[in-house]
Amino acid sequence: MEIIETADAFKVLIENIKSSIPNYKNPLAFGIARVDLGQLNVDKTLQATYPIINWNENFGSAAIFIQALLEQGIEVDFTQSEFVSTINLAFLKSCLNAFTPYSDEAYGDAHKNIQVVSALYNQIISSGSLEGEFKVTFIFSDEALKSVEATYLKLYALSQAKVEIRSINLNGAFGALPNVAWSNGSPIELEYLREFEIELKLSNEYPHIDFVDKFPRFLQHIIPADNTRILDTSKVRFGAQLAAGTTVMPGASYINFNAGTTGSVMVEGRISSSAIVGAGSDVGGGASILGVLSGTDGNPISVGKNTLLGANSTCGIPLGDGCIMDAGIAILEGTKVAINSKELAKIKEVNKNFIQEGEVFKAKDLAGLHGVHFRQNSQTGAITASRSTREIKLNAELH
Repeated sequence: MEIIETADAFKVLIENIKSSIPNYKNPLAFGIARVDLGQLNVDKTLQATYPIINWNENFGSAAIFIQALLEQGIEVDFTQSEFVSTINLAFLKSCLNAFTPYSDEAYGDAHKNIQVVSALYNQIISSGSLEGEFKVTFIFSDEALKSVEATYLKLYALSQAKVEIRSINLNGAFGALPNVAWSNGSPIELEYLREFEIELKLSNEYPHIDFVDKFPRFLQHIIPADNTRILDTSKVRFGAQLAAGTTVMPGASYINFNAGTTGSVMVEGRISSSAIVGAGSDVGGGASILGVLSGTDGNPISVGKNTLLGANSTCGIPLGDGCIMDAGIAILEGTKVAINSKELAKIKEVNKNFIQEGEVFKAKDLAGLHGVHFRQNSQTGAITASRSTREIKLNAELH
Protein backbone atom coordinates (compact mmCIF):
# COMPACT_ATOMS: atom_id res chain seq x y z
CA MET A 1 0.00 0.00 0.00
CA GLU A 2 1.13 3.52 -0.75
CA ILE A 3 1.53 6.09 2.01
CA ILE A 4 -1.85 7.49 3.04
CA GLU A 5 -1.71 11.17 3.96
CA THR A 6 -5.06 11.94 5.61
CA ALA A 7 -7.70 10.29 7.77
CA ASP A 8 -10.29 10.81 5.02
CA ALA A 9 -8.05 9.04 2.52
CA PHE A 10 -7.65 6.21 5.02
CA LYS A 11 -11.44 5.81 5.23
CA VAL A 12 -11.69 5.73 1.44
CA LEU A 13 -8.97 3.06 1.35
CA ILE A 14 -10.90 0.89 3.81
CA GLU A 15 -14.07 1.08 1.72
CA ASN A 16 -12.13 0.29 -1.45
CA ILE A 17 -10.56 -2.78 0.17
CA LYS A 18 -13.90 -4.10 1.35
CA SER A 19 -15.60 -3.52 -2.01
CA SER A 20 -12.78 -4.90 -4.16
CA ILE A 21 -12.16 -8.22 -2.37
CA PRO A 22 -14.74 -10.89 -3.23
CA ASN A 23 -16.80 -12.22 -0.30
CA TYR A 24 -15.12 -9.79 2.10
CA LYS A 25 -16.50 -9.77 5.63
CA ASN A 26 -15.43 -8.23 8.90
CA PRO A 27 -13.79 -10.67 11.30
CA LEU A 28 -15.31 -11.49 14.66
CA ALA A 29 -11.80 -11.27 16.13
CA PHE A 30 -8.23 -10.73 14.98
CA GLY A 31 -4.74 -9.95 16.22
CA ILE A 32 -1.01 -10.25 15.65
CA ALA A 33 0.79 -12.82 17.79
CA ARG A 34 4.31 -13.87 18.58
CA VAL A 35 4.34 -17.65 18.46
CA ASP A 36 6.56 -20.22 20.15
CA LEU A 37 7.44 -22.99 17.70
CA GLY A 38 8.37 -26.58 18.42
CA GLN A 39 11.95 -27.51 19.18
CA LEU A 40 11.70 -30.62 16.97
CA ASN A 41 8.64 -29.81 14.88
CA VAL A 42 9.64 -26.32 13.83
CA ASP A 43 6.37 -25.72 11.97
CA LYS A 44 4.27 -26.58 15.01
CA THR A 45 2.90 -23.71 17.12
CA LEU A 46 3.08 -24.38 20.85
CA GLN A 47 1.87 -21.03 22.17
CA ALA A 48 0.60 -17.70 20.79
CA THR A 49 1.14 -14.43 22.66
CA TYR A 50 -1.07 -11.50 21.64
CA PRO A 51 -0.09 -8.04 22.88
CA ILE A 52 -3.47 -6.79 21.66
CA ILE A 53 -6.60 -8.64 20.56
CA ASN A 54 -9.58 -7.17 18.74
CA TRP A 55 -13.04 -8.59 19.37
CA ASN A 56 -15.85 -7.28 17.17
CA GLU A 57 -14.01 -3.97 16.82
CA ASN A 58 -11.38 -2.02 14.84
CA PHE A 59 -12.54 -3.32 11.46
CA GLY A 60 -10.47 -0.71 9.64
CA SER A 61 -7.26 -2.24 11.00
CA ALA A 62 -8.52 -5.69 10.00
CA ALA A 63 -9.04 -4.49 6.43
CA ILE A 64 -5.49 -3.11 6.31
CA PHE A 65 -4.07 -6.41 7.56
CA ILE A 66 -6.05 -8.35 4.97
CA GLN A 67 -4.92 -6.06 2.14
CA ALA A 68 -1.29 -6.30 3.30
CA LEU A 69 -1.51 -10.09 3.11
CA LEU A 70 -3.03 -9.90 -0.36
CA GLU A 71 -0.09 -7.77 -1.53
CA GLN A 72 2.22 -10.58 -0.38
CA GLY A 73 0.25 -13.04 -2.51
CA ILE A 74 -1.71 -14.47 0.44
CA GLU A 75 -5.48 -14.58 -0.06
CA VAL A 76 -7.66 -14.72 3.04
CA ASP A 77 -10.37 -17.38 2.89
CA PHE A 78 -13.48 -15.73 4.34
CA THR A 79 -15.46 -18.98 4.12
CA GLN A 80 -13.39 -20.56 6.89
CA SER A 81 -14.14 -19.96 10.56
CA GLU A 82 -10.50 -19.01 11.17
CA PHE A 83 -7.47 -18.02 9.13
CA VAL A 84 -3.82 -17.83 10.24
CA SER A 85 -0.85 -16.54 8.25
CA THR A 86 2.80 -15.81 8.88
CA ILE A 87 3.66 -12.12 8.43
CA ASN A 88 6.90 -10.50 7.27
CA LEU A 89 8.62 -7.15 7.14
CA ALA A 90 6.89 -6.21 3.88
CA PHE A 91 3.51 -6.84 5.52
CA LEU A 92 4.39 -4.54 8.41
CA LYS A 93 5.75 -1.80 6.12
CA SER A 94 2.58 -1.86 4.02
CA CYS A 95 0.44 -1.52 7.16
CA LEU A 96 2.53 1.39 8.43
CA ASN A 97 2.08 3.20 5.10
CA ALA A 98 -1.69 2.94 5.49
CA PHE A 99 -1.59 4.01 9.14
CA THR A 100 0.50 7.13 8.42
CA PRO A 101 -2.31 9.63 9.23
CA TYR A 102 -2.39 8.28 12.78
CA SER A 103 1.31 7.64 13.36
CA ASP A 104 1.89 10.88 15.28
CA GLU A 105 -1.15 10.50 17.52
CA ALA A 106 -0.95 9.16 21.06
CA TYR A 107 -1.49 5.44 21.26
CA GLY A 108 -5.00 5.23 22.65
CA ASP A 109 -7.29 2.20 22.52
CA ALA A 110 -8.19 3.00 18.89
CA HIS A 111 -4.55 2.88 17.82
CA LYS A 112 -3.19 -0.13 19.71
CA ASN A 113 -2.92 -2.08 16.45
CA ILE A 114 -0.69 0.65 15.02
CA GLN A 115 1.49 0.41 18.11
CA VAL A 116 1.83 -3.35 17.65
CA VAL A 117 2.78 -3.04 13.98
CA SER A 118 5.21 -0.19 14.64
CA ALA A 119 6.89 -1.90 17.62
CA LEU A 120 7.24 -5.17 15.74
CA TYR A 121 8.65 -3.46 12.64
CA ASN A 122 11.26 -1.63 14.72
CA GLN A 123 12.09 -4.81 16.60
CA ILE A 124 12.75 -6.76 13.40
CA ILE A 125 14.78 -3.91 11.89
CA SER A 126 16.95 -3.47 14.98
CA SER A 127 17.44 -7.05 16.11
CA GLY A 128 16.80 -9.14 13.03
CA SER A 129 14.13 -11.24 14.76
CA LEU A 130 12.90 -14.16 12.73
CA GLU A 131 9.89 -13.04 10.72
CA GLY A 132 8.40 -16.53 10.91
CA GLU A 133 7.86 -16.12 14.64
CA PHE A 134 4.95 -13.72 14.07
CA LYS A 135 1.50 -14.46 12.73
CA VAL A 136 -1.81 -12.71 12.16
CA THR A 137 -5.01 -14.54 13.07
CA PHE A 138 -8.58 -13.89 12.00
CA ILE A 139 -11.72 -15.53 13.40
CA PHE A 140 -14.67 -15.03 11.06
CA SER A 141 -17.29 -17.12 12.85
CA ASP A 142 -17.68 -18.56 16.33
CA GLU A 143 -17.23 -22.24 15.53
CA ALA A 144 -15.19 -25.15 16.88
CA LEU A 145 -11.50 -24.31 17.12
CA LYS A 146 -8.90 -25.69 14.73
CA SER A 147 -5.60 -23.91 15.44
CA VAL A 148 -3.45 -22.99 18.40
CA GLU A 149 -3.48 -19.35 17.30
CA ALA A 150 -7.28 -19.06 17.19
CA THR A 151 -7.64 -20.96 20.48
CA TYR A 152 -5.32 -18.53 22.24
CA LEU A 153 -7.19 -15.58 20.72
CA LYS A 154 -10.44 -16.83 22.25
CA LEU A 155 -8.77 -17.55 25.60
CA TYR A 156 -7.45 -13.99 25.61
CA ALA A 157 -10.95 -12.72 24.88
CA LEU A 158 -12.24 -14.58 27.94
CA SER A 159 -9.46 -13.57 30.31
CA GLN A 160 -9.58 -9.94 29.19
CA ALA A 161 -13.40 -9.91 29.57
CA LYS A 162 -13.92 -9.09 25.90
CA VAL A 163 -16.63 -11.76 26.00
CA GLU A 164 -18.75 -13.19 28.79
CA ILE A 165 -17.98 -16.56 30.36
CA ARG A 166 -19.83 -19.40 28.56
CA SER A 167 -20.67 -17.11 25.61
CA ILE A 168 -18.25 -18.43 22.96
CA ASN A 169 -17.62 -21.79 21.31
CA LEU A 170 -14.54 -23.49 22.78
CA ASN A 171 -15.15 -26.91 21.26
CA GLY A 172 -11.97 -28.28 19.73
CA ALA A 173 -9.65 -26.37 22.09
CA PHE A 174 -8.19 -29.50 23.68
CA GLY A 175 -7.60 -31.04 20.28
CA ALA A 176 -5.97 -27.89 18.90
CA LEU A 177 -3.56 -27.28 21.80
CA PRO A 178 -0.54 -29.55 22.20
CA ASN A 179 0.37 -30.95 25.60
CA VAL A 180 3.71 -29.37 26.48
CA ALA A 181 6.17 -28.94 29.32
CA TRP A 182 6.23 -25.39 30.65
CA SER A 183 9.49 -23.90 31.87
CA ASN A 184 9.58 -20.30 33.07
CA GLY A 185 6.61 -19.44 30.87
CA SER A 186 7.98 -21.08 27.74
CA PRO A 187 6.58 -24.29 26.19
CA ILE A 188 8.84 -27.24 25.39
CA GLU A 189 7.84 -30.19 23.26
CA LEU A 190 7.68 -33.41 25.27
CA GLU A 191 9.08 -35.22 22.21
CA TYR A 192 12.15 -32.99 22.33
CA LEU A 193 12.76 -33.74 26.01
CA ARG A 194 12.44 -37.47 25.39
CA GLU A 195 14.78 -37.47 22.39
CA PHE A 196 17.50 -35.37 24.01
CA GLU A 197 17.04 -36.36 27.64
CA ILE A 198 20.49 -37.98 27.93
CA GLU A 199 22.38 -35.09 26.35
CA LEU A 200 20.46 -32.43 28.30
CA LYS A 201 20.98 -34.14 31.63
CA LEU A 202 24.67 -34.91 31.08
CA SER A 203 25.34 -31.29 30.10
CA ASN A 204 23.31 -29.99 33.04
CA GLU A 205 20.97 -28.23 30.61
CA TYR A 206 17.81 -30.16 31.39
CA PRO A 207 15.20 -27.43 32.03
CA HIS A 208 13.31 -26.90 35.24
CA ILE A 209 9.75 -27.99 34.40
CA ASP A 210 7.05 -26.05 36.24
CA PHE A 211 4.11 -28.10 34.96
CA VAL A 212 2.81 -30.07 31.97
CA ASP A 213 -0.48 -28.99 30.42
CA LYS A 214 -2.14 -27.84 27.21
CA PHE A 215 -3.02 -24.49 28.83
CA PRO A 216 -0.60 -21.94 30.27
CA ARG A 217 -1.34 -20.13 33.49
CA PHE A 218 -3.39 -16.96 33.64
CA LEU A 219 -0.54 -14.72 34.81
CA GLN A 220 1.69 -15.80 31.91
CA HIS A 221 -0.52 -13.76 29.58
CA ILE A 222 -2.79 -11.45 31.60
CA ILE A 223 -2.09 -8.38 33.74
CA PRO A 224 -4.82 -8.36 36.42
CA ALA A 225 -6.56 -5.29 37.82
CA ASP A 226 -4.70 -3.42 40.56
CA ASN A 227 -6.99 -4.72 43.31
CA THR A 228 -6.98 -8.33 42.11
CA ARG A 229 -4.73 -10.77 43.97
CA ILE A 230 -3.54 -14.21 42.90
CA LEU A 231 -1.31 -15.64 45.61
CA ASP A 232 -0.20 -18.71 43.66
CA THR A 233 0.23 -18.64 39.88
CA SER A 234 -0.81 -22.29 39.55
CA LYS A 235 -4.29 -21.54 40.87
CA VAL A 236 -5.71 -19.79 37.80
CA ARG A 237 -5.68 -21.28 34.31
CA PHE A 238 -5.46 -19.12 31.21
CA GLY A 239 -8.96 -18.56 29.86
CA ALA A 240 -10.39 -17.87 33.32
CA GLN A 241 -12.03 -14.49 33.87
CA LEU A 242 -11.39 -12.61 37.10
CA ALA A 243 -13.33 -9.45 37.82
CA ALA A 244 -11.53 -6.62 39.59
CA GLY A 245 -11.31 -7.18 43.34
CA THR A 246 -11.13 -10.97 43.16
CA THR A 247 -8.72 -12.63 45.58
CA VAL A 248 -7.48 -16.15 44.90
CA MET A 249 -5.83 -17.66 47.94
CA PRO A 250 -3.31 -20.53 47.89
CA GLY A 251 -4.17 -24.02 49.11
CA ALA A 252 -7.29 -25.70 47.78
CA SER A 253 -8.33 -22.87 45.45
CA TYR A 254 -8.48 -23.14 41.65
CA ILE A 255 -10.22 -21.39 38.75
CA ASN A 256 -10.44 -23.25 35.46
CA PHE A 257 -10.73 -21.78 31.96
CA ASN A 258 -14.16 -20.48 30.84
CA ALA A 259 -15.02 -19.87 34.49
CA GLY A 260 -14.55 -17.09 36.99
CA THR A 261 -16.05 -14.14 38.81
CA THR A 262 -18.23 -11.15 37.95
CA GLY A 263 -17.19 -8.95 40.87
CA SER A 264 -15.10 -8.93 44.05
CA VAL A 265 -14.98 -12.53 45.26
CA MET A 266 -12.92 -14.39 47.86
CA VAL A 267 -11.78 -17.67 46.33
CA GLU A 268 -10.40 -20.36 48.64
CA GLY A 269 -12.10 -23.25 46.84
CA ARG A 270 -12.49 -24.61 43.32
CA ILE A 271 -14.41 -22.98 40.49
CA SER A 272 -14.69 -25.57 37.74
CA SER A 273 -14.91 -24.80 34.03
CA SER A 274 -18.22 -23.08 33.11
CA ALA A 275 -18.94 -22.01 36.72
CA ILE A 276 -19.53 -18.32 37.50
CA VAL A 277 -19.47 -16.61 40.91
CA GLY A 278 -21.15 -13.26 41.57
CA ALA A 279 -19.83 -10.17 43.32
CA GLY A 280 -19.42 -10.22 47.09
CA SER A 281 -19.46 -14.01 47.36
CA ASP A 282 -17.07 -16.21 49.32
CA VAL A 283 -15.97 -19.63 48.07
CA GLY A 284 -14.71 -21.15 51.33
CA GLY A 285 -11.60 -23.24 51.80
CA GLY A 286 -11.83 -26.47 49.83
CA ALA A 287 -15.35 -25.76 48.59
CA SER A 288 -16.08 -27.06 45.09
CA ILE A 289 -18.40 -25.68 42.43
CA LEU A 290 -19.01 -28.48 39.99
CA GLY A 291 -18.49 -28.14 36.25
CA VAL A 292 -20.73 -29.51 33.52
CA LEU A 293 -18.78 -32.78 33.45
CA SER A 294 -18.69 -33.19 37.22
CA GLY A 295 -22.23 -34.21 38.08
CA THR A 296 -24.49 -31.32 37.06
CA ASP A 297 -26.10 -33.26 34.21
CA GLY A 298 -24.66 -30.74 31.76
CA ASN A 299 -26.20 -27.71 33.48
CA PRO A 300 -23.64 -24.93 34.12
CA ILE A 301 -23.64 -23.44 37.61
CA SER A 302 -23.90 -19.77 38.47
CA VAL A 303 -23.54 -18.61 42.07
CA GLY A 304 -25.22 -15.31 42.84
CA LYS A 305 -24.05 -12.25 44.71
CA ASN A 306 -23.16 -12.19 48.41
CA THR A 307 -23.35 -15.94 48.73
CA LEU A 308 -21.23 -18.13 51.01
CA LEU A 309 -20.03 -21.63 50.21
CA GLY A 310 -18.74 -23.09 53.47
CA ALA A 311 -15.41 -24.87 53.75
CA ASN A 312 -15.33 -28.24 51.94
CA SER A 313 -18.90 -27.88 50.69
CA THR A 314 -19.92 -29.10 47.23
CA CYS A 315 -22.20 -26.95 45.10
CA GLY A 316 -23.94 -28.88 42.34
CA ILE A 317 -26.85 -26.52 41.60
CA PRO A 318 -27.09 -22.85 40.63
CA LEU A 319 -27.59 -20.51 43.58
CA GLY A 320 -29.18 -17.08 43.72
CA ASP A 321 -28.14 -14.06 45.76
CA GLY A 322 -27.63 -14.13 49.52
CA CYS A 323 -27.43 -17.92 49.90
CA ILE A 324 -25.43 -19.98 52.37
CA MET A 325 -24.23 -23.54 51.99
CA ASP A 326 -22.87 -24.85 55.28
CA ALA A 327 -19.41 -26.35 55.59
CA GLY A 328 -18.93 -29.95 54.58
CA ILE A 329 -22.26 -30.62 52.89
CA ALA A 330 -22.90 -31.60 49.28
CA ILE A 331 -25.92 -30.19 47.44
CA LEU A 332 -26.32 -32.07 44.16
CA GLU A 333 -29.26 -32.01 41.77
CA GLY A 334 -30.73 -35.20 43.26
CA THR A 335 -30.11 -34.32 46.92
CA LYS A 336 -33.31 -34.46 48.99
CA VAL A 337 -33.84 -31.21 50.88
CA ALA A 338 -36.42 -30.82 53.65
CA ILE A 339 -38.12 -27.45 54.15
CA ASN A 340 -40.81 -26.91 56.80
CA SER A 341 -43.86 -24.86 55.90
CA LYS A 342 -42.81 -21.79 57.88
CA GLU A 343 -39.42 -21.54 56.18
CA LEU A 344 -40.95 -22.35 52.78
CA ALA A 345 -43.23 -19.34 53.13
CA LYS A 346 -40.25 -17.10 53.95
CA ILE A 347 -38.31 -18.39 50.94
CA LYS A 348 -41.30 -17.69 48.67
CA GLU A 349 -41.42 -14.12 49.91
CA VAL A 350 -38.11 -13.39 48.16
CA ASN A 351 -38.71 -15.77 45.24
CA LYS A 352 -42.09 -14.78 43.83
CA ASN A 353 -41.85 -17.21 40.90
CA PHE A 354 -41.27 -20.22 43.14
CA ILE A 355 -44.71 -21.80 43.57
CA GLN A 356 -43.94 -25.43 44.39
CA GLU A 357 -45.45 -26.98 47.48
CA GLY A 358 -44.24 -29.80 49.69
CA GLU A 359 -41.96 -30.66 52.57
CA VAL A 360 -39.17 -32.47 50.70
CA PHE A 361 -37.68 -31.25 47.40
CA LYS A 362 -34.98 -32.34 45.01
CA ALA A 363 -32.21 -29.77 45.14
CA LYS A 364 -32.53 -29.09 41.40
CA ASP A 365 -36.05 -27.79 42.10
CA LEU A 366 -34.48 -25.12 44.33
CA ALA A 367 -31.88 -24.08 41.76
CA GLY A 368 -31.36 -20.34 41.43
CA LEU A 369 -33.44 -19.34 44.44
CA HIS A 370 -32.34 -16.33 46.49
CA GLY A 371 -31.80 -16.23 50.23
CA VAL A 372 -31.65 -19.97 50.92
CA HIS A 373 -29.53 -21.47 53.70
CA PHE A 374 -28.63 -25.13 53.16
CA ARG A 375 -27.56 -27.06 56.25
CA GLN A 376 -27.41 -30.55 57.70
CA ASN A 377 -29.32 -31.60 60.80
CA SER A 378 -26.67 -32.69 63.28
CA GLN A 379 -28.96 -35.26 64.87
CA THR A 380 -30.67 -36.89 61.89
CA GLY A 381 -28.20 -36.10 59.10
CA ALA A 382 -31.03 -34.74 56.94
CA ILE A 383 -30.28 -31.87 54.55
CA THR A 384 -32.58 -28.93 55.22
CA ALA A 385 -33.14 -25.48 53.77
CA SER A 386 -34.40 -22.34 55.45
CA ARG A 387 -34.56 -18.62 54.78
CA SER A 388 -31.08 -17.17 55.20
CA THR A 389 -30.86 -14.51 57.89
CA ARG A 390 -27.12 -13.80 57.71
CA GLU A 391 -25.64 -11.06 55.53
CA ILE A 392 -22.57 -12.13 53.59
CA LYS A 393 -20.18 -9.19 53.34
CA LEU A 394 -16.54 -9.28 52.24
CA ASN A 395 -13.87 -7.16 53.89
CA ALA A 396 -13.66 -4.12 51.64
CA GLU A 397 -10.00 -3.53 52.57
CA LEU A 398 -9.08 -6.93 51.12
CA HIS A 399 -10.94 -6.49 47.83
